[in-house]
Amino acid sequence: MSLLLVLTACLLTCLGQIAQKYAVESWRGKASGWGEKLRSPWLWLALASLGLGLLVWLLVLQRLEVGVAYPMLSLNFVLITLVARFVFHETIDRRHWLGVALVIAGVVLLGQHA
Repeated sequence: MSLLLVLTACLLTCLGQIAQKYAVESWRGKASGWGEKLRSPWLWLALASLGLGLLVWLLVLQRLEVGVAYPMLSLNFVLITLVARFVFHETIDRRHWLGVALVIAGVVLLGQHA
């Protein structure tokens, strides 16, 4: 159950970060004021996702030691790298992929502790 909560917190946080990216991309090249920016559905999705992710994270911290739980949030690095590559078509070099592999290995090791 704890690992499912960690994964849920990661997914919500990543969704929030992706929605932030879409929000700022939708603002690019527009001379709009803050009033119009605050009406962006992407911005509100980001806020809702990050807020819900925070609430799930609080549940995680009730169940796991912070020294185990917090490093597992590095799954965000993996997920966002995949989104950057396959959704935003950003170039990811070999060193970055090696870092992703090392993060996954670390999360697997920590997950055995949880």
